[in-house]
Amino acid sequence: MELLSLWLCLGFHLLAVEWRNNGGTATAASQGGCKLTDGAADCRGQGLASVPSSLPPHSRTLILDANPLQTLWNHSLQPYPQLERLSLHGCRLQRLGRGAFRQQGRLRSLGLADNRLAQDYREAAAALRTLPRLQTLDLAGNSLTEDMAAVLLHNLSSLEAVSLARNTIMRLDESVFEGLEHLRELDLQRNYIFEIEGGAFDGLTELRRLHLAYNNLPCIVDFRLTQLHFLNVSYNGLEWFLASRTEAAFELETLDLSHNQLLFFPLLPQCGKLRTLLLQDNNMGFYRDLYNTSSPQEMVAQFLLVDGNVTNITTVHLWEEFASSSLPDLHLLDLSQNQFQYLPEGFLRKMPSLSRLDLNRNCLMTLHIREQEPPGALTELDLSHNQLSELHLAPGPSGCLRNLRSFNLSSNQLLGVPPGLFASASNLTTVDMSHNQISLCPSPAPSGRAAPHSCVDFRHMASLRSLSLEGCGLEALQDSPFQGTPLTHLDLSGNWGVLNGSVTPLRDVAPTLQVLSLRNAGLSSSFPELDFSAFGNLRDLDLSGNALTSFPRFGGSRALQTLDLRRNSLTALPQRAVSEQLWRSLRTVYLSQNPYDCCAVEGWGTLQRLQAVADLALVTCNLSSKVIRVLELPGSVSQDCKWERVDTGLLYLVLILPSCLTLLVACTVIFLTFKKPLFLLIKTRCRWSSVY
Repeated sequence: MELLSLWLCLGFHLLAVEWRNNGGTATAASQGGCKLTDGAADCRGQGLASVPSSLPPHSRTLILDANPLQTLWNHSLQPYPQLERLSLHGCRLQRLGRGAFRQQGRLRSLGLADNRLAQDYREAAAALRTLPRLQTLDLAGNSLTEDMAAVLLHNLSSLEAVSLARNTIMRLDESVFEGLEHLRELDLQRNYIFEIEGGAFDGLTELRRLHLAYNNLPCIVDFRLTQLHFLNVSYNGLEWFLASRTEAAFELETLDLSHNQLLFFPLLPQCGKLRTLLLQDNNMGFYRDLYNTSSPQEMVAQFLLVDGNVTNITTVHLWEEFASSSLPDLHLLDLSQNQFQYLPEGFLRKMPSLSRLDLNRNCLMTLHIREQEPPGALTELDLSHNQLSELHLAPGPSGCLRNLRSFNLSSNQLLGVPPGLFASASNLTTVDMSHNQISLCPSPAPSGRAAPHSCVDFRHMASLRSLSLEGCGLEALQDSPFQGTPLTHLDLSGNWGVLNGSVTPLRDVAPTLQVLSLRNAGLSSSFPELDFSAFGNLRDLDLSGNALTSFPRFGGSRALQTLDLRRNSLTALPQRAVSEQLWRSLRTVYLSQNPYDCCAVEGWGTLQRLQAVADLALVTCNLSSKVIRVLELPGSVSQDCKWERVDTGLLYLVLILPSCLTLLVACTVIFLTFKKPLFLLIKTRCRWSSVY
């Protein structure tokens, strides 16, 4: 009994302690609407005019974003001496008290973005200098100039990451970042920087990441930040990028010069570790053909560099310097949306590790594929949206495409590809040749004789899984054009009459296909019902933009999940289609833009319950020359449909018979009433003799 009493006492004590803890947590969380979790207090967007003072004093993180504090007083944060992270984004702060952070000696991260610190930046700078361990400081969106930034950052030698994005900084000199020898990341995006003086970053010996995107820089000349790993100068007005010809090894791994106005390929560091080079959307091209190669002295540009009282003239050889940079570690090169008309011989050979090359939306007319060019490490090659009319494959064994997996040749002017091009790409999984006027080779070329150059053969490509031939003007498929190729994705859209009304040409890939697009392929009512019963793994099917009048047959397939039948000529949804097991697996069906008959939509109720029709709100039907949304069909539509289904001849007979009977009765009455006078009148007029 005593033992039982002891256990009961302990139980009541534990329950009381738990109730007290839960009650305390609930009370703290309810004060000001703050959420408390593991030493963090989240009070964002609570309309607070001051820092709440009743939060747990051991809090290490305090988030006060989107509260109209306006002023952070000297005593506001005194109850929380253990803070390590403080976020005050969008608090309309105009003033920071000089002693606002005096008790926060452990603070490592401070977010002050989107405030109004420019109004009293000197007092804010005095407050920041009381934080000896501060490592991350966010001052974005405070309308700061370069002079204000220099004052705010003065003597903050512990900083490792600073954001000055979205301010009004126009030029940088060595005074702005003076004393920040431990800074590793600097964000200056979305300012108005048009000039960076020489030596502005010289004191930042530990700087690894620099963001200068969305500014007004016209050029970068004599780039010498050898310690940088990441540099983003996209969305400026750069016309030149010239790295210093120093012997020191550059550590740069990622360089983003996209969306500028570069005229020439950038002059990159000779001793580089560059892995990613982004040059999208510039005005670059190669111009060696425009010069007389016998006079290389004419292929130069001279830059006048003024540094204080020192003036230097730098001479750059446009071809030798820009086109022959060695990039042994480069993996990704994006040259899309430029003005390249050709790639000079040997250009890609200097990038032996290149795995992704993007040349889409240029002016390429021909491309020569040689040994080691493109490099053998290449896995993705995008040549789409150019003016390619010819591809040249060097004779002999070529292993430059042996690792290629994705090859995009869409939207060019190709009529075919060189024989053996795809055979050398034994790992090719994705090919896009859409919007080229190609033709498929009718049969394998006889041994000892090359296939025609103006056709493409996709047979027996064991690695190919995805093939796009949209808008290629293909004629009706014959002779099993995909035999031995286990395709899972096939797009034949925009090729009018490519199937000639039958899916028989696809029988070789029917067991493996998962995605099939036959949009705008000329399938019409003159063809027999399409039967996809053999496509057991088909998951997505697009039949939109045709003239189908009957629903395709799927044989109870359980794999099909998406079916698109928009823009066809369907007038009704057969009950067979609604009752098939197919509808249990379908997740998305598109049926709009068909001329449905409102009197033949009995199956819509089933579809609404299945919730499979994604565009049900757009499905309309025709009733007595009126177009009505299926979801808005009136209740009297069944009665109207009954009248429409009545035999017209019988209806006319029923309507005319009473009128005829009425007219007959009227004539009989008139005749009997006027019978004797009528005969007398006739006798008088005609004077016939008669005996009565």
